[in-house]
Amino acid sequence: MSRWATRCDGRVSSPEGVRALASSAGAVTGAPFSRGDGVGRTRVLHIVLDLQAGGLERLVADLARRLDPARFENQILALRFLGRNAAGLETVARLHVAGRLPPWTMLWPHPLIRQIRAIAPDVVHTHSGVWYKASLAARRAGVRRLIHTDHGRVAPDRWVGRLLDRLAARRTDVVVAVSQVLAHQLAETVVADPRRLRVVLNGVDTERFGPGADGTRIRGELGLDDATPLIGSVGRFDAVKRYDLMIEAFAHVRAAWRAAAPPVLVIVGEGPEAARLTALVEAYRLQSAVRFLGWRDDIARLLTAFDLFTLSSRSEGTSVSLLEAMSVGVCPVVTDVGGNRAVLGAELRHRLVREGDAQALAAAWVAALRDATARRADGAVARRRVQERFSLDAMVRAYEQLYLGEAGTVPATG
Repeated sequence: MSRWATRCDGRVSSPEGVRALASSAGAVTGAPFSRGDGVGRTRVLHIVLDLQAGGLERLVADLARRLDPARFENQILALRFLGRNAAGLETVARLHVAGRLPPWTMLWPHPLIRQIRAIAPDVVHTHSGVWYKASLAARRAGVRRLIHTDHGRVAPDRWVGRLLDRLAARRTDVVVAVSQVLAHQLAETVVADPRRLRVVLNGVDTERFGPGADGTRIRGELGLDDATPLIGSVGRFDAVKRYDLMIEAFAHVRAAWRAAAPPVLVIVGEGPEAARLTALVEAYRLQSAVRFLGWRDDIARLLTAFDLFTLSSRSEGTSVSLLEAMSVGVCPVVTDVGGNRAVLGAELRHRLVREGDAQALAAAWVAALRDATARRADGAVARRRVQERFSLDAMVRAYEQLYLGEAGTVPATG
């Protein structure tokens, strides 16, 4: 038996201390941000690389919008630039951009220390990509409570990054993983004291991301009719997402397709792999069948046009894009990595695909596209799972509990 066993109270019994935080509390409607002195409220400073694109960035924006304004004052500090997901956040948070941070600031981040000290937060909440430098600066600035959320990491991760994260973990009060699988990985490789670990599952707004009637209109905008099978994906064009594998799998599908209307693949996003992926589509001569839509701010609307939502990643935390698609009621077909298995659950486990296998991914798509009844039924199951287990309100309540100082949390040292 594995030394990791989940108990009925949500704790993971070995190593001790990993807990799932969840709540069924109702939605909170926030009042406009008051630029007062924050007296009587807990001042929370989120530190991120940027808010440009991706699930992490959307979650930070959602947290800022949903935290109870009577109890919390939001501040966000971006180490590079703010980015697209910062649009409109000035009504609920004070937004900051760090000054220039030369390489030597990894050893002594004096400019960041000074900036954090000026903001004077009660809690600093760091996110993936900034942990070591931001945690060092926060402690040197005298911040009393430090929380970090790890939104996902490749297994195995690089030893240099793992070493820096181990040092950061020693001075962090609570390390949050967005899935149980990720919590296990952190306990094995990064967090020496598992009592500091918590699991807070990502959540999405199930009212905003709900079934809609825009599918036909969206397809018209893309030059597609309702008879064309549409496979869709949303994400960053990073190597870990394996969009190259997705395109390879789609080439297999198109080559073997014999029905009247061949499927189309729509990929929404941007990132460093964009040029390589475009070249790969051209190499497979799929220019008319693969649509790159770039950045879109109408994801909830776009998802209503998809017949399938797919991910080909080799690593995931708890994918926000997957939760959004399932919340809309789209049938998922995703690789069996990270938190994907837990998101789909036992009822949708047949929609998981072995990671790194283009043929298996292609076969799973074809099976789903050929059985519309089963596909629609699985879409309904998908929405119900998100409503019951991955709501945005439950995620926000869990973080609020951590910000206020959850009983039993072990103080950090260093």
